[in-house]
Amino acid sequence: MNYLIYFLIILIVPILAQLKVKSTFAKYSKVDSTSRMTGAEVARKILDDNGLFSVQVVETEGYLSDHYDPRSKVVRLSTDNYYGTSVSGTAVAAHEVGHALQDSQDYAFLRFRHSLVPVASFSSNLSWIFVMIGLLTSASNMLLIGIILLSAGVLFQFVTLPVEFNASSRALKQIKNLHIVSSEENVYAKRVLDAAALTYVAAAAVAVAELLRLVLIYTGINNRDE
Repeated sequence: MNYLIYFLIILIVPILAQLKVKSTFAKYSKVDSTSRMTGAEVARKILDDNGLFSVQVVETEGYLSDHYDPRSKVVRLSTDNYYGTSVSGTAVAAHEVGHALQDSQDYAFLRFRHSLVPVASFSSNLSWIFVMIGLLTSASNMLLIGIILLSAGVLFQFVTLPVEFNASSRALKQIKNLHIVSSEENVYAKRVLDAAALTYVAAAAVAVAELLRLVLIYTGINNRDE
């Protein structure tokens, strides 16, 4: 019964976070910004105002597929946000430019997260092999290796939080100072970005919960073998 509740939680929490993002984004997608600037124009204005003339802004396919590519120095905005003039699109575009600003200023957490990407990707995929062997055979040493490898992925999730919160903070400051949105619209933009942040918080919470569950299983196996 406890395991059923656990699995329901790790499934429901991310789903609820995603629903919150989509509903909030959809709500403020119907509200045009005072400036009537498209997401592409918003991104370009913030970049230029901060001297990042070489960073490109391009359209990309997909729904809420917006992101900043630090390798090619490109802000990629989904079609709706690239051409749209809504508060939601403005917030998302400014957020992605926030990452470009972090990159240009060598923001420590962004650099740390970039360095963790290959490690977290490799260890997270490999960890479950050891975890499954440990669980199926009750081999605590194998399970421990899996836990250690999985910890890299959990660390990545935690480092992501300050990176995303900081990018949102930069975004809100920029669109307000550049008069892209009104004071009221800035509040709406914050709601959009806060909802998006919930997905990262949910992912971190689920990762920690899974890690703690495995640690408890590992402890139980060791206690049983003593």
